Amino acid sequence: MSIRREGTDGSFERMLERYAELDGTVDAFGLGGATFALKADGREYPFREMKKVHQYAKKTPVLDGNGLRDTLERDAVRRLEEETGEPLAGKTVLLTDGVDRVGLAEGFREHGCDIIYGDLIFGIDMPFPIRSDATFRRVAKTLCPIMVQLPLKVLYPTGSDQEKESSSRFERYYRESQIVAGDYLFVRKYMPQDMAGKWIVANTTTEDDIEDLRGRGVELLVTTTPRLGGRSFGTNVMEAVLVALSGSDGPRPRDEYTELLKRTGIESEFHWLQEGAPGASGSGAHDDAPQAERTPTPV
Repeated sequence: MSIRREGTDGSFERMLERYAELDGTVDAFGLGGATFALKADGREYPFREMKKVHQYAKKTPVLDGNGLRDTLERDAVRRLEEETGEPLAGKTVLLTDGVDRVGLAEGFREHGCDIIYGDLIFGIDMPFPIRSDATFRRVAKTLCPIMVQLPLKVLYPTGSDQEKESSSRFERYYRESQIVAGDYLFVRKYMPQDMAGKWIVANTTTEDDIEDLRGRGVELLVTTTPRLGGRSFGTNVMEAVLVALSGSDGPRPRDEYTELLKRTGIESEFHWLQEGAPGASGSGAHDDAPQAERTPTPV
């Protein structure tokens, strides 16, 4: 299988053009930097802008990672407790984007964590942390129908905006949390220099990101997807891989993804970043060295 990462510097129009140019010539597209819908309280709210995608990609399925994300993220939370040997109950988690990370939210909640939902902080730069599930559901149900009418670039950094230096504007929410989880671009958006002892659960990280996290004192990085060629790709890429391997023409049910994940060996990875970290030499822990190319188990 050949996996290629191609960007359009945040240009939505150029992305649509490339879908049209490549449509039918590849087995699957992974849609990065965007999502088809937000989720809140069991409902989906499709982005108006994203409806155009299927007008350009008519033959090749386009996967945004949502179908696979819940499965991988729940598994990452479960394995976090197993790999570290520490109970998660009672730990405070800063979750940057709950409406797009339902698997993480439910996984941490099931393990007894206190969750600070950062959707208003990281999505629209408003200093309003949400500290209860009930309040999060009410806010999400109110705002999601409005947010999906906006262009995605208003809510999520694209192109050169992804390379901006982190700001310390909301660092107090990092300080009161033991775990920071969510989309990595949001995780680093307001990340303070002092992250000593923190655990981060994210994806789409590069070797430079790992060095940056090590320098800030982060103890453990959990990537919800494996690293390929020095980068942990987003769930959109992994979902596209599984759909291509299965020969399907679109997203698959959760139980089918679970089976495909077992057969391919795709799972979350653990990277202990500090010498002498409690789990750095523990059973099943991974170091931070770049990994060789992986050969998936044939499906």
